[in-house]
Order: sequence, then structure tokens, then C-alpha cells
Amino acid sequence: MHAFKHLKRVVTDWFLCGMLIATLLSYVFPTFGATGGTMHAEWVINIGVFLVFFLHGVNLSSEQIRHGLKNWRLHFMVQTFTFLVFPLIWLVSDTLLGSHIPSLLMLGFFYLCALPSTISSSVALTGSAGGNVPAAILNASLSSVLGIFLTPLLVSFVVGSGAGGIDLGSTLLDLCAMLLLPLVLGQLLRPLFGKFFSRHKRYTNIVDKLVILLLVYAAFCNSMVSGMWQQQGNTVILSALVGSAVLLAIILWMTTRTARALKFSPADEIAAVFCASKKSLAAGAPMAALIFGANPGLGLILLPIMIYHPLQLIVCSVLAESYANRNRVLAEQQRGAALSAQ
Repeated sequence: MHAFKHLKRVVTDWFLCGMLIATLLSYVFPTFGATGGTMHAEWVINIGVFLVFFLHGVNLSSEQIRHGLKNWRLHFMVQTFTFLVFPLIWLVSDTLLGSHIPSLLMLGFFYLCALPSTISSSVALTGSAGGNVPAAILNASLSSVLGIFLTPLLVSFVVGSGAGGIDLGSTLLDLCAMLLLPLVLGQLLRPLFGKFFSRHKRYTNIVDKLVILLLVYAAFCNSMVSGMWQQQGNTVILSALVGSAVLLAIILWMTTRTARALKFSPADEIAAVFCASKKSLAAGAPMAALIFGANPGLGLILLPIMIYHPLQLIVCSVLAESYANRNRVLAEQQRGAALSAQ
């Protein structure tokens, strides 16, 4: 009976169904949603991300932002996992399994572990799950800025000092355009539209989920168009898939346990888990071209992040629904207790 109830929820949940449909559509129409395709996914998603941050900017109060800045334990945990724990997990894996896995694929896994967290999906998933959105915004932003310096530095420890560099000015400019500008605009217009958007906050959550669906579709489309499945042998692809899944499972377990050991509030736990477990394909692909240059094995180096990226979106989207349902149950219980007390 319980299994039937769970199956019914999955079938009737439009967002979970949307995840499955987006994946299937990417198989049937891969070029449509790929970068440079008819849908112009890079522009559509950028507009969607801009809109999401604008809505969060309108909904964020100054008090929320100040509270987010003070939450140093959460920030420290997220950045430690992103740039220290991930690479340490790779180091242990390389010691145990490095001789059994192609060297370029192991380098790809290290590159995955050295990448910064995502911005848009971390914030969108945190918001839809009922987590601490100001903390998610601050951590995702900080991670992206730190990644400009730390990702090539970490990679250089493995491949040597000739790893190349990053166009710092251009990257910072893109970050400001995609993150700071819509947030500032939202804050500036909050006195005019703040009350209106607070009354229609559920539509903000719908926009969050639609942007996530676009991210999943575009990520799978790019994987299909790149010929990843045709160019590499089944064993290499299987190794990358299993490795990415195991890495995600380990990191989700570790972040959840760490957040609870630190006695974070439910909202802070959600932000910590989603921000600390994510890795950015949007930052990873262009950075790889700069760091590795014309390396003929670039496709294999990118394989782990190309698999991990859509995988993390699917798994964390289901996890976000679970968190949201838990929050609704807790809220109903609190309301019931309050009514009983009266």
C-alpha cells in the first residue's frame, strides 16, 4: 500500500514527470535543446536564471541578507566540502582504483571534484525545498568567485604548473551579470513590487522548477550531441556513470550527516546539502578549454562532469520534493498543536 501511494505521488507530480519528459525529449530532439540549437538554450536558460535571481532579489529582505552573512558555520562547511572534501575523496579513490581506470578519466574525476558549486540550480532547489535561500545565494556566489582561482590551482597540483589560466575579468563580469545585477534590481524594486510578489510566492517556485527542467533538458541534449555515448567505449562510460553516482551518493550522505552533527536548522541543512553537493557544468566546460587547451582527451576529461551534472539535478530535485513534503507535514503538525493549545 505504501509503495502504491509513493508510485501514485510520482506519477501525479508534474515536476517529477517533467524531469522524465525532459530526459526523453533530449534523446528524441537533442539538437533542438543543445548549445547553439534552435531553442537557443544558452539564452533561454540565462534569461530564466536572471528571472529567478530577480524574483529572489525582490523577495529578500535586508534582515534575511544580514542573517545570511552571519551564518559563518554554514558558509565554512559548504566551501570546505566544495574545494577540500571533494578532492580528498578523489585522492583516496585514485590511491585505491587509479591503476584500474584510464588516466584521463581519473583526471576528469579530479576536475569534477575541483569545480565550484552551481549557482542557479543550488538556489532554485533550495527555494523549492523551503531552505535558506539567502545562505544558498551567498554560498553559490562565493563558490563561483573562489573557483576562478582555486579550480586551476587544484588542477595544477595534478597535471603540473602548465595548466594555464583563466580570463578573470570576463568570468567576473559574467558572474556579476547573471547574479549580482538581477539581485540588485530586485532589491531596488522591492519597495514597489515586494508585497505583490510575496502574495504570489508560489509562482516563484513554479518558475524555479521550470528553470531546473530547462537545465536538465539542455544538459542531456549537450551530452547527446557531443557524441559522448558513441565516441567512448561502453566500459569507460559505465565507469564514469558508476563513479559519478557513487560520488554523489557519498557526498549527499556526508553533507547531510555533517549538517545534522552541526545542529543546523532544517532550512540551513537544505542549503548546506544542495550547495555543498553541486558541481557546475556551466563553469566547468569553458574553464576546461582554458585550463587544458587543445588536449585531445578533453572529451574524456569532461565526461564525469557531463554525467554528474544532470545526475545531481535529477537526484537533488527528488530530494527537494522530499524536503518540501517534510516541511509541509511539520507545518501542519505545528498548526495542529497550536490549535490544541488554544
